[in-house]
Amino acid sequence: MEELVFGQSWLRAAEWLFIALLIAALAALLAVTGRRYALERGGGAVECYLRAGSDSQRLPWRMGLARYGSEELRWYRLFSLWPRPAAELSRRGLVVLSRREPTPGDLRELTLDLVVIEVGWTAPDGTDPKEPVYELAMSDGALTGFLSWLESMPPGSHWRS
Repeated sequence: MEELVFGQSWLRAAEWLFIALLIAALAALLAVTGRRYALERGGGAVECYLRAGSDSQRLPWRMGLARYGSEELRWYRLFSLWPRPAAELSRRGLVVLSRREPTPGDLRELTLDLVVIEVGWTAPDGTDPKEPVYELAMSDGALTGFLSWLESMPPGSHWRS
């Protein structure tokens, strides 16, 4: 009789543990979905992959949302609850160094309909950077919006200090 009671209590504990894990997973899913909705709600947000560093061939692509501001592009990880951007690209002096299609190595993480651009910042003396600081992968439409944002500056702003 004791074995039956122990077996039932263990089964009941396992059921409650499963229910608690299910509720936690649903809460996390709702939080990520709500965060994405909040980021996209204000407008100016596009899906964008990001890869940092000058030897970016070895780093993985990270999926996220890029949101345009008046002074910088804020990039948020897609599957995160962190409210702050994971990267901020200042518009001041930002230049597009190159544009290309995804390489076969990139296609493990990207799709063919994306365009990859390398960006960096001009040096204080006005010369172009030698190495890219970030690579961004986005659709053609998002790239058009990015280039328009990059070329336009709010009134009263100056490219160089």
